[in-house]
Amino acid sequence: MSQQADTAPFDLISLGRVGVDLYPDATGVPLRLIDTFHKFLGGSPTNVAVAAARYGRRVAVITRTGADPMGEFVHDALRSFGVDDRFVTPVPGLPTPIVFCELFPPDDFPLYFYRYPVAPDTVVRPEELDLDAIAAARVFWMTGTGLASHPIREATFAALHHRHQHADADAITIFDLDWRPELWPDVSEANDTYSEALDLVTVAVGNRAEVKAAVGEDDPDAAAAALLARGLRLAVVKQGPLGTLATDGTERVVVPPVPIDVVNGLGAGDAFGGALVHGLLADWPLEQVITLANAAGAYVAGQLACSSAMPDAAQVASLLAGAGMHVPDGLAAEATAPPRVGGQRG
Repeated sequence: MSQQADTAPFDLISLGRVGVDLYPDATGVPLRLIDTFHKFLGGSPTNVAVAAARYGRRVAVITRTGADPMGEFVHDALRSFGVDDRFVTPVPGLPTPIVFCELFPPDDFPLYFYRYPVAPDTVVRPEELDLDAIAAARVFWMTGTGLASHPIREATFAALHHRHQHADADAITIFDLDWRPELWPDVSEANDTYSEALDLVTVAVGNRAEVKAAVGEDDPDAAAAALLARGLRLAVVKQGPLGTLATDGTERVVVPPVPIDVVNGLGAGDAFGGALVHGLLADWPLEQVITLANAAGAYVAGQLACSSAMPDAAQVASLLAGAGMHVPDGLAAEATAPPRVGGQRG
């Protein structure tokens, strides 16, 4: 990598959860009866970074692992996917988290988090952040889970406040609402914490349960309106089989889902997120951005893996064409261009 590329602002920096996913080698079988598993890099904001890198974006993730072999695996995997791991540091004495899941397609994928006594990714501290890199990034991605515990909550807010004060006017700050109440030691703190974060971001993304946790509305249009009323530029509400609603207050689009035989739905939202980042940075029309994101999510839902299944432009275009759906112009052009990994685009 050239010195210029190494010092250039990142297209995306994500902050939050990382771990190792262990997925069973059989579907429809209870976990207690599974003998063998497949190992993958995991953690939602980490997977979003991987997904964005697949479109040639220059990305980094801020997180922490254990000082153990699984932590070394995380670094190996990140580098193999073209994700900069300079902000990934070990925490002695804490194990790298493991996540097991069960596979009951099409819509039941129970998760079992092993993040005890605490997960290293919750021990990201404000004083460890490269705030200048965060402010310079074209997109900063943070999650609701990153607000659930300390000290990562303080680190997340330090990053948000610094970026709010110092980032360029056109910088994008995305709040993945990522509502996982099982990861909150005190769920009663969630409402005020989410509300504070919403004042510091420009885009919010979530399904109906997640937007309800954030703004008290699960009707997609009402939730989107409530998010925009907080000063956001874009609200994205996933509606499952009804497609995805996105609105910036001027334009409203509802993009239908891409039909797929679901194998594992767990990584679909992360693929959606990485594609959303790419489409927004490419400055595509809103409907094309959400079409790309929906299709990327569908592609991963049809695979066993999450991180290693993140598609590139050609794979997403092929899926849309195979389903008889329109391939957005920008995506069609990228699908036929030479692949670029870790470079600047858009």
